[in-house]
Amino acid sequence: MTDQNLAELSLAAFDQMVAATPAFRSRTGQREMAERIATALHNVALGDHADPEKAIAVIQAGTGVGKSAAYLSTTVAMALARKTRVVVSTATVALQEQLMTKDLPALAAALDTPFVYALAKGRGRYVCKLKLERLAGSGGSEGSELFGVDEDAPPPPTAFAKQLKGQDWQDPEERRMALYDTLANALAAGQWDGDRDSLSDQPEPRDWATVATERHTCTARHCPLFRSCSYYNARTLLAQAQVIVANHDLVLASLGMKALPDLDNCLVVFDEGHHLPAVALDQFSGAMDLSGLRWLDKLPKTLHEVAEKMGVAVEQDVTTLAQQLKTALLDAGRITMDLLRGVTASYDIVHRFPDGVLPEAFIDPMTLIHGHARGLSEVLEALGAELKLRAKEDPPQAAQCSVQYARLGQMAPKLNSVLGTSAMLLAHDTQPMAKWLKSDTSSGLVSLSAHACPIVPGELLRRHLWSQVRGAVVTSASLTSCGSFDYFLGETGLDTLDHVSTLAVDSPFDYRTQGQLLVVETAADPRHVESFTREMVAALQADLRLVAHGALVLFTSRVQMKAAVDALDTALLGVVLVQGQMSRSRLLGSHTARVESGQPSVIFGMQSFGEGLDLPGQLCETVFITKLPFASPSDPVEEARSEWLKREGRDPFSELVVPATGIRLLQWTGRAIRTEDDQARVVCYDKRLLSMAFGRRMLQGLPPYAVLRRVRGQTLPV
Repeated sequence: MTDQNLAELSLAAFDQMVAATPAFRSRTGQREMAERIATALHNVALGDHADPEKAIAVIQAGTGVGKSAAYLSTTVAMALARKTRVVVSTATVALQEQLMTKDLPALAAALDTPFVYALAKGRGRYVCKLKLERLAGSGGSEGSELFGVDEDAPPPPTAFAKQLKGQDWQDPEERRMALYDTLANALAAGQWDGDRDSLSDQPEPRDWATVATERHTCTARHCPLFRSCSYYNARTLLAQAQVIVANHDLVLASLGMKALPDLDNCLVVFDEGHHLPAVALDQFSGAMDLSGLRWLDKLPKTLHEVAEKMGVAVEQDVTTLAQQLKTALLDAGRITMDLLRGVTASYDIVHRFPDGVLPEAFIDPMTLIHGHARGLSEVLEALGAELKLRAKEDPPQAAQCSVQYARLGQMAPKLNSVLGTSAMLLAHDTQPMAKWLKSDTSSGLVSLSAHACPIVPGELLRRHLWSQVRGAVVTSASLTSCGSFDYFLGETGLDTLDHVSTLAVDSPFDYRTQGQLLVVETAADPRHVESFTREMVAALQADLRLVAHGALVLFTSRVQMKAAVDALDTALLGVVLVQGQMSRSRLLGSHTARVESGQPSVIFGMQSFGEGLDLPGQLCETVFITKLPFASPSDPVEEARSEWLKREGRDPFSELVVPATGIRLLQWTGRAIRTEDDQARVVCYDKRLLSMAFGRRMLQGLPPYAVLRRVRGQTLPV
């Protein structure tokens, strides 16, 4: 099939899908999006090529365009014709559920060629049958020794599963054993597939972590229970699918690990693509615990016992190495406490090292930490490699080898985090890393940790992701900022690639007639936090009394939200639902029930409620934005990046802060109008949106609402 035929076939599939959609309304933007994808990807070269043709289509599709139908129909049809696959990566569970339960079934029903689709999950979502069987019925003896709970982990924030099978468990260990017995019985009876997400009651994270599948504790096909492994059974089903739905974290974490199709031999769609930079920074950052060190007391014993069972000798003095590593970590912890006490009396603090330069007092212990951790890691890796080899060459010993490998694997993540983070902390480059110390008391104890993170996500993505991708679509409703793709392209590392094209397609909504953007001009300057918050809260309360149906209030800080909650009178207290007072699903359910019964209902929410929340019609007739959503100025990565840019003679506020806030504001205002029939307004209490040049830049990137301003109670056109 020729390249041109592939493009035509993809568009024909799009037409076939929309024709099969009940009550379909023609959307110009959706058709434009489908055409761009078909023309951009039809000639990409997949597989082995000396100089392959590549294409990445970056497409902003406004709310209501129907972007999933556009990218699914075109990419799936093209992949089926080329006998390859499509990986669709998202940032949220909600979109994954929409794709798996609505969009892909609709496409499968519309297309003539059948295809299989599946949801990809990380190992940690599946139970390790070997661990579970060792724990279940053991009464905690053998199982606890082999796969004990992490003693350094903080206690659960709330009591979990006090009642299991109708019983009150006073002893946590007794409760855990009952849980594992229940899970093992359900798995054996075929009543559970080993997927954590399919459990009606979710286990505590610490309880689940003990029996979860992990890369470091898994011997894969050398495990005696490999054929009945929940994770690998899911991988088998995944291998049969032509369309795989995953998330950005899994895609980046799986690079080079064969958990997903090779990205140079399939088509890829990154929906909710504006999350990619943050996910990249998270994936390539490092952190190590400086206070929970009991695992180091167990490590030498574990290494010696595993070596003894294998009949090999440990050549290095791991007992001394572990003690030296612990001493160096304790020294680093003491220095950390001294540094933090010199900054503030608070026990909850983040202290960043300017320019990524460690204090002189930190260099020696960190150098020792890295050296001792490397020595221990070499021993652990050598034992692990020997265990895998023996499991492969001596199948009758595979079960015992797998158990011992899992024991080593329990130690590997902590040791690797110490090794990797210490290397990052000691590294020096022209572009510094963000490096900081953190003290936290949320668990009830003082927890100390050291962190390091790159500061430019674009370089990470260019090096690790885009170097592998041949044909991709990157899409979202918020890729432009202040009317331009420049910021997003720079943040994702796409700005220097010549095979990248961009397209912005408009929403089918008529924002000028369906909505308004009202900017309230307060007397107080928003930079004067206390006086502004008092004035804003008073104005907000007056506006909330006029809410007839549903509304959403978005806050930029918990302090600000608390001030608004504390100021509510009795009447408004019965109307407002506050994020954090109940689960998100329960809160949204309560809100919907109130509005549908004719009562007013207002949601108070933070950043997470400013994106991905779909409240059409009367469920959200007004979005109140209390302040322009600038990121926290104390974020250590953003601080370090701003510091570096200033040193380079650049302006971080104009280059980073304004465009990032512009994207966030676009997301927040996007909560207002969700359908072609909605009538809604956005009320922003931050006058800088109109009065400052940077505010007017942000305004350029918002939907074309009718803009009004309110001055001393009087509403005027702009």
